[in-house]
Amino acid sequence: MPHPPRIRAAQIRVILVVVLLLLSVSVTESAIGVNWGSVSFHRLKPSTVVDLLKDNKIQKVKLFDADPDALKALMGSGIQVMVGIPNEMLAPLSSSTAASDLWVRQNVSRYVVKGGVDIRYVAVGNEPFLTSYSGQFQSYVVPALLNLQQSLARANLAGYVKLVVPCNADAYESSLPSQGAFRPELTQIMTQLVQFLNSNGSPFVVNIYPFLSLYGNSDFPQDYAFFEGTSHAITDGPNVYSNAFDGNFDTLVAALNKMGYGQMPIVIGEIGWPTDGASSANLTAARTFNQGLINHVLSNKGTPLRPGAPPMDIYLFSLLDEGAKSVLPGNFERHWGIFSFDGQAKYPLNLGLGNKLLKNARNVQYLPSRWCVANPSHDLSDLANHMKLACSVADCTTLNYGGSCNGIGAKGNVSYAFNSYYQLQMQNERSCDFDGLGMITFLDPSVGECRFLVGVTDTTSSGFAPYERWIIFYVLIVWFFMV
Repeated sequence: MPHPPRIRAAQIRVILVVVLLLLSVSVTESAIGVNWGSVSFHRLKPSTVVDLLKDNKIQKVKLFDADPDALKALMGSGIQVMVGIPNEMLAPLSSSTAASDLWVRQNVSRYVVKGGVDIRYVAVGNEPFLTSYSGQFQSYVVPALLNLQQSLARANLAGYVKLVVPCNADAYESSLPSQGAFRPELTQIMTQLVQFLNSNGSPFVVNIYPFLSLYGNSDFPQDYAFFEGTSHAITDGPNVYSNAFDGNFDTLVAALNKMGYGQMPIVIGEIGWPTDGASSANLTAARTFNQGLINHVLSNKGTPLRPGAPPMDIYLFSLLDEGAKSVLPGNFERHWGIFSFDGQAKYPLNLGLGNKLLKNARNVQYLPSRWCVANPSHDLSDLANHMKLACSVADCTTLNYGGSCNGIGAKGNVSYAFNSYYQLQMQNERSCDFDGLGMITFLDPSVGECRFLVGVTDTTSSGFAPYERWIIFYVLIVWFFMV
């Protein structure tokens, strides 16, 4: 009597994917997710962050890499995940199917298992067509997509895990939304990209930042950036735009329509408002913008070119402050979080997910309640070099114009800089010396909204950021196959 055929691992994965798909068939309404970045001096344990997501009923999260620590913490959480591939990895992935197969095995297949991670999207690059990159990554995007799609197919995951390319809103342009078009130099590649997305059932992912429009243009009407009405509405034929988000979104809709894909689903990959580091970045403005955005999207009102059809999903930028980010775009770059670096809510916000207010992270392990400040018994007249040293390593962006600590005076500035460095050094006593000009205090020196932080102990750290480890790994792999 013949033995019954064995069910192979690949068949089990297909069955699992089908079951997951059936379970996920549901909601067509917009969903609110968050971006979880990790460029921070004080990184919370990934398990603490996942608990924070679950406590706030956030069911969608976007990562900028495929950090194994974050993915392990997300296992069994039921949270839908978008993992990211940094732009620096596009070249090797575009030129080697061995590299794309390896990437899928290491970062997708191993996690999409029973009780694993519900990976729905892979973001291939992050804003690779940004004008400031001068076309550096442009030629790699479509070949990388094709290789990765084949790799997903070989892993029996191509029907479940979708490839997307998060684009910056500068990929398209127009004076009026209805005249939207992709930048001329991107027409060919955008046609290829949109055809690929359409044929594989993927949405177009775009990052929209009304804050940056306001920050970068003194003539931009401030009330047009928000959702509470404006005296600077834009009339476009029969349509009237009262906020920058709708105008920007419909410019993309028009650009897609010109290519024959006017109904393509759109996901907002990043959108938000910073709370510090610029005069227009503060708690009140951030709360007003984010709450207005959430209410607007969840109302299902849509936009003039897509009435009753808001974006599929919106990923707020961001979940947590990232105090080690580059400040080249502006000091606000380190202050986008709806939570501070330690998972504490900055302001009341209803995400429309069941909780009326944000819930703080639980069981955060802080360093002892002590701070490093300038010693008042010493001559503090010659502190420029010490302060410069501290701020070259630690985050002092709140001290600058428009920051929450800008008005605490010269001695306060020095103390803030000393303390930021001291906490970064995990309160090592010697790090508060500064040639005898610093002293440790047990009295919180915070003033008003200017918070002197205390570091956390439940951090994860390594010699390289997660994406840097993967870049080094894959460059070596591709080099191996090429020699």
